[in-house]
Amino acid sequence: MKKILIISGIFIALLFVSCEDGDFFDAPAQSTLDESIIFSNAGLAEGAVDGIKEPFGQTNSYRGRFIPYYGFNTDSEWNNNSDKENDAAADLCIYDATPTNTQMNTSNNAWAQMYNGIERANICIRGIRTYGNPEPGNELGQLLGEALTLRAVYYADLTKAWGDVPARFEPITSETLYIEKSSRDTIYKRLIADLGEAATLVAWPNETAATTTVERINKAFVKSFRAKIAMVASGFQQYPDGIRRSNDPDLSVDKMYKLALDETKAVISSGRASLEPSFEGFWRKYNEENINAGGESLWEIPFAAGRGRVAFSFAVRHAGADQYTAQPRGGTAGPLPTTFYDYDESDLRRDITCVPYRWGVPVDGIAQQELDNMETWYFGKYRYEWMTRRVTSTNDDGLNKIYMRYAEVLLIAAEAANELEGPGSAATYLKQLRSRAFSSADQAQKVNAYVNALGSKDQMFNAIVKEHKYEFTGEMERKQALIRWNLLGKNLEEGKQKMFNLKNRTGEYANVPTVLYYKYEADNETLDIYGLNRGENNDPGADYSQVNWNTLEDEKVNSLFKVGVNPDDRQFWPIWQTFIDGSNGKLQNDYGY
Repeated sequence: MKKILIISGIFIALLFVSCEDGDFFDAPAQSTLDESIIFSNAGLAEGAVDGIKEPFGQTNSYRGRFIPYYGFNTDSEWNNNSDKENDAAADLCIYDATPTNTQMNTSNNAWAQMYNGIERANICIRGIRTYGNPEPGNELGQLLGEALTLRAVYYADLTKAWGDVPARFEPITSETLYIEKSSRDTIYKRLIADLGEAATLVAWPNETAATTTVERINKAFVKSFRAKIAMVASGFQQYPDGIRRSNDPDLSVDKMYKLALDETKAVISSGRASLEPSFEGFWRKYNEENINAGGESLWEIPFAAGRGRVAFSFAVRHAGADQYTAQPRGGTAGPLPTTFYDYDESDLRRDITCVPYRWGVPVDGIAQQELDNMETWYFGKYRYEWMTRRVTSTNDDGLNKIYMRYAEVLLIAAEAANELEGPGSAATYLKQLRSRAFSSADQAQKVNAYVNALGSKDQMFNAIVKEHKYEFTGEMERKQALIRWNLLGKNLEEGKQKMFNLKNRTGEYANVPTVLYYKYEADNETLDIYGLNRGENNDPGADYSQVNWNTLEDEKVNSLFKVGVNPDDRQFWPIWQTFIDGSNGKLQNDYGY
């Protein structure tokens, strides 16, 4: 079965010994086990490249810090504990993180683990180039492309979370022990070049034995990821001198959107990746841990069964060990209460994305679905009840993290085509994505007529922004998209106002019911709910119970972002104090931290 993140093998331990001990920054250029042996042999080199992924699974790295906290809060999703006072985890999400944040200010945190992964990648890249014969179509070529891409993943996430960061593209020496931050623009350009090379080296999904699963790097992912970085590089973001696009002519909108459109068109026309026909079907396959390549998921961060906290963090909440899981977790984050009501009622993505219930305390090991309250929703994309493997670990679930999927390729293509060629060119891609969201009976009105009516660039762009919300809520993709569209602060302000409108049943939420009616279906565990849709105000009958659906406290609404803070002034996390203190004066924070 899958699960390769916990890497074993004595040669890997020897190769990366300098990365694991206290003398990491004093490591010699040559590794303990001679690189000429490892990187001239594809089998040994594969183990070393797999070792680049090991830092993903460390507790304070992606596993327990970056994945659970980066990406919140947005105009469609939030940490369900955002309103906790003086809570370090909440502070990360409400745009109030400080350099001494106790969740993050540790020497083994995500920042350090990302650079650990980068150092491993640098060693592999140098070794394969020096001692191997990497060419398109051979094993060492595939491995070099993977190493280049994994390094780009770490750098993309560093710049996403921190902006300008130190750029290390060679193994550390005593002369490069302490370095200053580099402009993220130079990093973007390097990543775009590296991914361009990687795309010539790695195979398409299912083209070789190495690319049969989404836990290995393939050409469809590399090209799509390159397109995404191009869009980010040319987008708006906070620089030390303000929010703007890059001033580097190499990262202009015209150049980067052209690159993005070319790369996404290549992936689309390849036929090597595609949308799953059913939105629900895709998420069921994901939770079933179907890792076959060639479908919608392009690449996933792989976690072993005893690592990874995706369901642990984001699944529909289970209050106790029950018929579906021995791990009573999930529900640390969820959709904003307005998000469900912003969907078209016939949009098939709505009920998969937004879940109003939790699984209650089990009786004799069996739990029932229970309504929570209007302000607490859960992401239905992650469900223990859809897994085929029973999770028994206390802290980890082993569910992979989807890093990119084909739906995003279509939206990038639509956005780039709209900018360069106009809404008519973008329509094809938007229709393809939107057609999956509606039944066959709704296609004419909700897909064709809707998209055909988008006659201007602005109308098409605004529709793409909305479609991104409907497609990606719960996947921690929204925050960076809002930043590059220069909509973060604006949409978060609107998000608060919309929640107050929902609370008061005014404006666009005036006809949302204030009472829900419910009963259990024949299985005595699944809720049959009436009253979630607008206008469902009539009592459906004596066999239904009812509950008030009107709890949305001002304090909770205001916790979307801290009162008095402008999210656009806090687009990035600060560099944590431990790394500032250990930088020999080379690192400092910007943005008023």
